[in-house]
Amino acid sequence: MGRTLPSITQAFLQEQQSLSRFRRALRREDQRALDDLLVASRHHLAAAAYASHLLPFEVMLLAMLIEQHKEVLRLRQQLEGLQATAEAINHPPREPQLDDGARRHELPLRNG
Repeated sequence: MGRTLPSITQAFLQEQQSLSRFRRALRREDQRALDDLLVASRHHLAAAAYASHLLPFEVMLLAMLIEQHKEVLRLRQQLEGLQATAEAINHPPREPQLDDGARRHELPLRNG
């Protein structure tokens, strides 16, 4: 007997096909952004198979959100690293200052 429900891959492809007119109406850069989101959603097809109570489009949107959030986290981490580097450059650590008592006990430097 055949399947009564399409596989999640088939459902994703059908949803993507149903967006084709919407995609064509977008500007070129927005079309690329939508294409990127659709590709990102396909990275989660295996997990999507377990979300049978959701509609395929809802799963696609959730997968897109996951990928976008991962990108935000990656960029946040990169920004924090850059900020730490900039802080280190702008404010290098100072050498510890010796008090007058410690200076009196220093040995004189010898030349030659």
